[in-house]
Order: sequence, then C-alpha cells, then structure tokens
Amino acid sequence: MNVSPPQPFKMRARSSVQWSAALGLSVVFIAALEAVHVPAALLLGPMIAGIAVSSLGGTIRVPDTGFAVAQAVVGCMIARNIPVSIVGEAARNWPVFLLGVGSTIAMAALIGWMLTRWRVLPGTTAIWGSSPGAATAMTVMAEAFGADIRLVAFMQYLRVLCVAAVASVVAGVVGRGHPIAALVWFPPVAWGSFAETLALAALGVFAARVLKVRAGGLIVPLAVGSVLMNTGLMRIELPPWLLAGGYALLGWSIGLRFTRAILVYAARALPRVLLAIMVLIGTCAGFGLILVYAAGVDPLTAYLATSPGGADSVAIIAASTKVDVPFVLAMQITRFAIVILTGPALARFLAGRAGEQNP
Repeated sequence: MNVSPPQPFKMRARSSVQWSAALGLSVVFIAALEAVHVPAALLLGPMIAGIAVSSLGGTIRVPDTGFAVAQAVVGCMIARNIPVSIVGEAARNWPVFLLGVGSTIAMAALIGWMLTRWRVLPGTTAIWGSSPGAATAMTVMAEAFGADIRLVAFMQYLRVLCVAAVASVVAGVVGRGHPIAALVWFPPVAWGSFAETLALAALGVFAARVLKVRAGGLIVPLAVGSVLMNTGLMRIELPPWLLAGGYALLGWSIGLRFTRAILVYAARALPRVLLAIMVLIGTCAGFGLILVYAAGVDPLTAYLATSPGGADSVAIIAASTKVDVPFVLAMQITRFAIVILTGPALARFLAGRAGEQNP
C-alpha cells in the first residue's frame, strides 16, 4: 500500500487554521516577553509567531492595507509622544545635543557602511538596520526605500534586546530601577479625540495606498499629528487595545515574510551583526561618558540618551528607571527626526560608496 508523504503545513492547513495558530502563538510569546520585561513585546511576540508559522510552510500574509493601517497606528503613537518642549530643550543644550546626536548617527552610519562593504547583508539593509531611530519606524521606512524588511527587523530588534538587557543590568547595579504602573487595557475613551485619531490614521492609509507616498502610512500621521498635537488642534487618543492591534499587524507583516532561507541567512550573519551591535552600544556608552564629564549629565541619563536602541524602546526603559526622562526623550526624538529626514539619502550615499545597491 502506498503511503502519501506528509503534506507540508501550507498544504494541509487552511488559512483560518494558520491565522488561529499565529494568534495563539502571539499571545504565548507576548506573555513570555512581558514576563521578563522585554520592550516592544506587543510587536516582537506577533513577529516571532509569524516567523514560526511561515517557517513551517504557512502561506498567510497580512494584506497591504493591513500593513498600511499598522504603519498609521505607529505614526500616531510617535506623534503623540513628540512634545514641542523638545525644541526648547535642544536649543538650551545645543552643544550637548550636537555631540550626543551627531556622534551616535555617525557611528551607526559607519558600522552600517562596514557591514555593507563586507557584504554581511545586501544593499542598504545593513545601513537601515544600523540606523539609530525608532526601531519600528526604521523597519517600516526601510522597506519603502528598497531594503529587506525582514533583515532590517532582525538587526533593529536584536539591538533593542541588547540595549534593553544592558540598560536593565546597569539600572539594577546602580539601584535606579522602579516598577512601571500596571497597564489598563480598556481605559475610558475620549470618543471625539478617538474619532479624530482614526481620521488621522485613515489619512496615512490613503497616502500609502492611493497616493503611493513612500512610507506614507507612517510619515503622514507622524508629521500631521505632531503639528496638530503641539498647536492644540487635536489630541491623539490611542487606547492600549488599538496599539496592540497595530503592533500585532506590523509584527505579523514582518514575521510571515520570513522563509527558511532567510532564517538561515540571518543565522549565518548573526555573529557579525551581534558584534557590530555590541561595538555600537559600547561606543555610544563612551559618548555618554563624555557627556557626563563635559556637561555634568547624570551617567544613567547620558547612557539612555545616547543609546542606539531606538526612541520607542528607550522611552519604555527610561520610564522604568530614575533618570531625567525629558532629557532622554528630547535627545532620542531629536535624533529620530534627523534620521527620518536624512535616512533615505544617507542609505543611498553609503551603499553607493560601498559598491552595493539594491535592485
């Protein structure tokens, strides 16, 4: 009697079963990551779940509109956290900001160029992966400008994990940590502001899907929302459950694109990428030490302000430690804004100098 070979996951499982598996695994991974206080667990959990499903032969994908919605939610979230006060903070301490922001961007660009030059990762992928902006934003923008979103996410979130681990150790050693308040998933909602926020997100989706604006789902809500927020014309209302949904869509969008071949590629590149990350973290810590002695900045504050972990993840870490949070966020967001504005041109320039271009 002939026995048919086992059918791969993608053949024997309907899309509903695959989505159920992705959702169930996401909950498990989020809970595990939250239990050990990993930043961005709401995004990393679904991303890991997507990788697991895809590596088993899964065929489900997040539609392009769903990806644009995820970008728009992230754009609104960042806009909500950009206070106008950072302009005054940067102006008052411009020499400190020039050193802290400029040195981190320059070092990250150098490491990205070296990884590209040595062909550790293809095209502009290593440069975007090394960019010290918000990890989520850098990942989204990287795809819009031709980089491999999977490998950029691999680099960005590996660095997030490394920075978080080092920061947690440092905070624990100096006795500066404190618990974060428990998250309320379903708080009261200001429905007027919520409707305005949904309209802002819809504008981002429209820009991305209809007007074909590169990274429009992220950049349009971020730019418009930050202006409207800081002029008092609107209040961005993002309930935790909506943020979680946006993060899940983004995590699945990235994770479900991983194949076994790309996982093998990432595994082979891991030692050199990890070494590059540790060099970047160590160098940025050195820049922070300069701020301590030259400007009298508190050591832990200086470390987090110059940390290359990304504005979103560092904000979470700063909120759980006793540091000068406004200073940390002002430097991180200033750097993030500069990377957003210069990232595409810088990536093309460095890739050209390395003799490597995206197809």
